[in-house]
Amino acid sequence: MKDRLEIKNLDSLYEAILCLENIEECRLFFKDLCTIPELKALSQRYQVARMLTQNYVYNDIVSETGASTATISRVNRSLSYDGAGGYSIVFDRLDEKKDNE
Repeated sequence: MKDRLEIKNLDSLYEAILCLENIEECRLFFKDLCTIPELKALSQRYQVARMLTQNYVYNDIVSETGASTATISRVNRSLSYDGAGGYSIVFDRLDEKKDNE
């Protein structure tokens, strides 16, 4: 029962995020939703994932993002082995958007 509730709560959060229409609305929502350290951690993981897909080496990623090698390894594992493919969806769409500009 607890798992269903947690999934329902996550789905509700995802629906809320999908209602946002622009970067400013996202900024306001996430500022209300998350603490500054949580936002920093999320954005750091995102940057690490992006850099890994662009074939940066760990040392460069550490220097650029301040992420620990443990964080980089976890993100890399998600990209390479046990991830759901979400990073690929986002990066492909962002690349396509950039190509069309």
